[in-house]
Amino acid sequence: MKKTLLLHAELSHCIATLGHGDMLIIADAGLPIPAQVQRIDLAVSLGTPSLQAVLQAVLSEMQVERTLVAQEALVNEKTPDWYQAFVGQGLPKTFEAVSHEAFKKLSQQARAIVRTGEATPYANIILYSGVCF
Repeated sequence: MKKTLLLHAELSHCIATLGHGDMLIIADAGLPIPAQVQRIDLAVSLGTPSLQAVLQAVLSEMQVERTLVAQEALVNEKTPDWYQAFVGQGLPKTFEAVSHEAFKKLSQQARAIVRTGEATPYANIILYSGVCF
């Protein structure tokens, strides 16, 4: 059995096969997932698991180079609380933001979308894979 925080085999395999610049999306329960993109569905019920819980597990294994969120997730142009909680723990201090419509278009290029039970509107994040050297 693995010793790291992330135990989900399909998600762990996905992260292990990411290349530099590949996109992995951690999504709320409502984000549409394009048919051609791998869906890793972790949602059990609204709120379970939370985006924060899944993000914490993913960051235990993934090197993140940059991130992108929907502008609609920003409140008074501040960093969302769920993002700020992980700055210094795997997420960079700054992030890019695009409209939710542009976010959905970009999602078509993702290697995978991880669906959580998160019920916070626009709680979605694109993680761009970095390198460890």
